Amino acid sequence: MELYTDAYFMNEALKQAKIAFEEDEIPVGAVIVCRNKIIARAYNQTEKLTDVTAHAEMLAITAAANALGAKYLPECKLYVTLEPCIMCAGASFWSQLGELHYAASDPKRGYSNLGRSILHPKTKVSSGLMAQESKDLLDEFFKKLRK
Repeated sequence: MELYTDAYFMNEALKQAKIAFEEDEIPVGAVIVCRNKIIARAYNQTEKLTDVTAHAEMLAITAAANALGAKYLPECKLYVTLEPCIMCAGASFWSQLGELHYAASDPKRGYSNLGRSILHPKTKVSSGLMAQESKDLLDEFFKKLRK
């Protein structure tokens, strides 16, 4: 039996971010876990879908709700490689997400820049796991973009 840890799930989110990178999307990846099983995987697809709302978290929340046949996700954990923006944090609020784990902080567009939390009051939050790997991938993407 394989031991599933926060590091395991964040690494799975990082794999999704790498797919985004390869597809010339901003490399952010997400997975949603319910009862220790991944029920949704997603990466940013704003260019591919020509949709500014096609962030990894939004796509993962939709996929998780479809997988469970329910709009609320209180037993679910979202692992994402970058701190959610205000839109994605709002979606996690409405879905009543149980836990949020994000790797790198987003000092420009992260939800925490509001000065107050817009997450559901019962959502547990942790950050920093694999932050450097996530930041390095983002830095490499934007460096490549500027060339």
